[in-house]
Amino acid sequence: MLLRPATDGTGVIAGGGVRAVVELAGVRNVLTKCIGSNNPHNMVKAAIQALRELKMPEDIAALRGKSLEEIRG
Repeated sequence: MLLRPATDGTGVIAGGGVRAVVELAGVRNVLTKCIGSNNPHNMVKAAIQALRELKMPEDIAALRGKSLEEIRG
């Protein structure tokens, strides 16, 4: 499952169960792509796992040894 941030106003570009999971998580602008199995049960499980693995920008900056402004550009 690939989740990519989208620009404001794009909305949720996802199908079926993935759309429901992403909307319930409160994500408003996202593009999704299923890589591999398109079994609906597996796609929902993959979407939940992808959301669990998200990290805060502050954590990424600390791991890289940079400031938040350097990460965001």
